[in-house]
Amino acid sequence: MATEYILEMKGITKEFPGVRALDNVDFKVKRGEIHCLVGENGSGKSTMMKILSGFYPHGEYEGTIIFDGKEQKFKHIHDSESVGIVTIYQELAVIPELTVYENIFLGHEIKKGRFIDWNETIAKSKEMLRTLRPDLDPSRKVKDLGVGLQQIVEIAKALSKNVKLLILDEPTSSLNEDDSENLLRIVKDLKSRGITSILISHKLKEVIEVADTISVLRDGKMVARLEDKSQFTESNIVKYMVGREIEDVYPKRKKIEFGEKIFEIKGWKAFDTQLDRYVVKDANMYVRKGEIVGIAGLMGAGRTELALSLFGNPKEYIVEGEMYFDGQKVQFKSPTHAISAGFAYLSEDRKGTGLILDFDVKTNMTLAGLERLKKGLFINENEEVVVAEKFKNSLKVKTPTIEQKVMNLSGGNQQKVAIAKWLFIKPKLLILDEPTRGIDVGAKYEIYTLMNRLVEEEGMSIIMISSELPEVLGMSDRIYVMAGGKIVGELSREEASQEKIMHMAVDY
Repeated sequence: MATEYILEMKGITKEFPGVRALDNVDFKVKRGEIHCLVGENGSGKSTMMKILSGFYPHGEYEGTIIFDGKEQKFKHIHDSESVGIVTIYQELAVIPELTVYENIFLGHEIKKGRFIDWNETIAKSKEMLRTLRPDLDPSRKVKDLGVGLQQIVEIAKALSKNVKLLILDEPTSSLNEDDSENLLRIVKDLKSRGITSILISHKLKEVIEVADTISVLRDGKMVARLEDKSQFTESNIVKYMVGREIEDVYPKRKKIEFGEKIFEIKGWKAFDTQLDRYVVKDANMYVRKGEIVGIAGLMGAGRTELALSLFGNPKEYIVEGEMYFDGQKVQFKSPTHAISAGFAYLSEDRKGTGLILDFDVKTNMTLAGLERLKKGLFINENEEVVVAEKFKNSLKVKTPTIEQKVMNLSGGNQQKVAIAKWLFIKPKLLILDEPTRGIDVGAKYEIYTLMNRLVEEEGMSIIMISSELPEVLGMSDRIYVMAGGKIVGELSREEASQEKIMHMAVDY
């Protein structure tokens, strides 16, 4: 007879060199529920799911896994998938050059004798997509799909494996609002079909919307299991996540007088020769010394393209217009040129372009300013250690040592390392592109506090690009709104609201 719980993990303990990632954790999931797992970066969420999926095989951890009434000792990911546990990670595992139907049945192809039955594969793919996204043509190549549709391909792939328990790790972190809503609708629909889901997310509004049960991890320990909907409030969940009350998500800044303009563009344009269109059109904006300027807009509005065209133009757009920086008319020929002038850009893609994951914390932190560490022809390694230790402590980077590879850190701590890289060169203007994407509320608060300190105490200026409107409203002194490659509006902190920003973003 089936038990109430489809999954029970008992006494799970997992250690890495210098750190206990999970400490005697018990975790239970009921059949047919949406169970949300939350916690700060580094709390142990991903480690626990990697144990459950077989990524960390039996024998590399202590404790017991009971799934569907039987004790499981997974040695490989294939073992967990064979009993119906499928994980969709934040970094999607699709093959861009293959079609949708090839991706859905990749690794468990439908065969007729010795050969793949493509007709049946296409028919079954249509069947999988019918309830998820019926208008998605299975013959399209995945590289031609947006992230939201690629996410749906991953879910279809899970359904093709007869999934019983679907694990979604930060599924909406890189999705726009419409795609996020669509994905949450699909998760609810899967529940109505008897499929159990574990959802890991930092977006607490989404968690509250879909969860039947919420479990909270903190520092490798399970600190709360919430089943009463009256307990499903952001302040309550945050209290368990960080171990303290956070009264205001956006720390208050002292009232300061802004200095003169440090940066300005007039009639700025950027033409993308690959797309054969302008990605930035006639942009006019300025930033004063000690000011945080937000840039809001929907996905595809041109925000990142604007930032890249300013920061030495690494995409090699054809640029037009005037740029003034620190009292001089400039046009940076390369990112190196921009960096040397005191202009820095924190990429939205910390894993792809912001960090070198296979390098250690120390090297990543000092990479942009190696010239500062030179002693003759060589790098002063002692000074490099001093610099890295200083940033590790001041930014509260959780790592056993600065020699730790960055790939082994949580998302929030990776982001702090990426920020340290730019702080080391002491820029006058810092562009932060989605600075808190995919990190938890505690780490967000620390980054917001750091931003305030940089403009208040060090006189830095910041341009912050963010898809989260509450973040733009909570942190910006002024806000520019972009749509279709244009700056379509400017709002002061006092007059800005989510409604005004959205009207500008969609009604241009």
